[in-house]
Amino acid sequence: MAISKGQPGLTLVGVGPGDPQLLTVAAVQAIEAATVVAYPVAREGAAGMAATIAAPWIGAAQQRLPLLFPMVSEAAPRVSAWRAAAAALAAQVAAGQQVVLLCEGDASLFASCSYVLLAMAERHPDCPVRVIPGITSVAAAAAAGAFPLALQGEGLLIRPTPETAQELQALLDWAAGTGGAGVSAQTTLALLKLGHRWDWVRPLLEARGLLDQALFAQRVGWPEQLLAPAAAVPASEQPYFSLLLIRLGWPSVLP
Repeated sequence: MAISKGQPGLTLVGVGPGDPQLLTVAAVQAIEAATVVAYPVAREGAAGMAATIAAPWIGAAQQRLPLLFPMVSEAAPRVSAWRAAAAALAAQVAAGQQVVLLCEGDASLFASCSYVLLAMAERHPDCPVRVIPGITSVAAAAAAGAFPLALQGEGLLIRPTPETAQELQALLDWAAGTGGAGVSAQTTLALLKLGHRWDWVRPLLEARGLLDQALFAQRVGWPEQLLAPAAAVPASEQPYFSLLLIRLGWPSVLP
């Protein structure tokens, strides 16, 4: 359901990977117009990364609404959190508030607020909702590293890093166009949530001759951002917010 300007409603806002300057004009305008600014936190009392990113655009008079999204693997606590968040947001809108829910990166890509969006549609279908996209860590890393993500007929696959070397080997075979019939073009890989897996991912890429065609990125958009050729990063555990861009080749026609 669309939201008329100045009317109560919920807007999901992608705030980008870390740099406040990467928020879109639409995102800034939605945040500044909101009476309630909601954002996810991993535990009670935490600041919230999305709120930290958007802090320059949040006014002192705006109500802040932290929403608890526990970082656990069990399904039940997460489902309960999504439903509780949807109920809290719907209640604010029913009370006449203009509400934004801030989301790191893009609001539709591996985003907790995507589950809230689904819960709103299922449990509060009359609540007006809109979504404002944001810059992803993948796009920001590629831009900062002058790394073309996809050219001509190439594909681009964005996904969490596989859990095992066998899974990654199969993924690399597929992306290189050797995974079976019907695959006619190379696919650049963007692997998120690299973290502790880097200690075995690096030697695997080295064995396949892919290290020199891969970009390592960590905490993209934050002051401590790290961008480096993958070959320059030792095989050791890395922070959760690390990613890898892997180019498996180049098109035959280039400048």
